Amino acid sequence: MPTPHPPPLIVPDYVAPVIAAGVFILLMGFVREPARRTVNALIVAGASGAYLSGGGFGVWEIAFPVVAMPFAYAGLRSYRSIAIAWLMHAGWDFLHHMWGGPIWPFMPTSSFGCLIFDILIAWWFLFGAPSIRAHQAAGGL
Repeated sequence: MPTPHPPPLIVPDYVAPVIAAGVFILLMGFVREPARRTVNALIVAGASGAYLSGGGFGVWEIAFPVVAMPFAYAGLRSYRSIAIAWLMHAGWDFLHHMWGGPIWPFMPTSSFGCLIFDILIAWWFLFGAPSIRAHQAAGGL
C-alpha cells in the first residue's frame, strides 16, 4: 500500500464541497416522491463505481461497489440505506485522499472534496431527505 501523502488543502477545498452539497440538497428537495428516493438510489449506485477507472488501490477498487451495491439497492425503499451508502463512499474517499489517488486526476484534492460532500448529503438522507416543498407548505421560508 502506498505511503500516506495527502495533498495540501486550501480554503476552497473545504468551502466548495459545502456549497455543492447545499445546491444538491436544494435541488433534490424539489424532486417529488417517490422519484427523489429512486433517483438518489441510482446516483449512489453510480457513484459507488467512481474509482473503478484507476483510483489507486488496484483490484480492491472492485470490492467497494460490490459491498456498496446492496445498500444502494435497499435505497430504492429507504433513505437510511442511501445515507449508509454515502457514508461508506465517504470512507472510501478518505482512504483515497490519504493513500490512494484523487477521484478526478486533474484535481489532487477531489477525494477530500467528495468526502465532505458525501458526509453532508448523507446527513440529509439520514433525516429522510426532507422536501423544500414540504417545508414551504408547512409555513417555512
